[in-house]
Amino acid sequence: SLFFVMSVLFGLTFGQTASLCAPSEYTIHVEKRECAYCLAINTTICAGFCMTRDSNGKKLLLKSALSQNVCTYKEMLYQTALIPGCPHHTIPYYSYPVAVSCKCGKCNTDYSDCVRERVRTNYCTKPQKLCN
Repeated sequence: SLFFVMSVLFGLTFGQTASLCAPSEYTIHVEKRECAYCLAINTTICAGFCMTRDSNGKKLLLKSALSQNVCTYKEMLYQTALIPGCPHHTIPYYSYPVAVSCKCGKCNTDYSDCVRERVRTNYCTKPQKLCN
């Protein structure tokens, strides 16, 4: 029917401009070998879906045309936390990014991890303290 065709066309058009890429709450677990505690830090990261297309003519296109969009930082700031239980000779500070806003774009390896699968390393091996 005409309504179905119009709905599909609207969905395809709107889907290209809309994404579900936004700041999302996340907990980072940080510990240093010298310190007595693991610090759980609540922050925001960019997470979500970005519309992308995979070309069938990969051999005909330049490499720069093949990169796919990912949910990445548009604006971010850094905050610093103090890891408790560190000896005096150790620097007890840890700086981490906080997503202010996000966008769909090319992954920048200067400040993002651009791998498909991540290794599960976000856990504590020491007693945990919460950073507010």
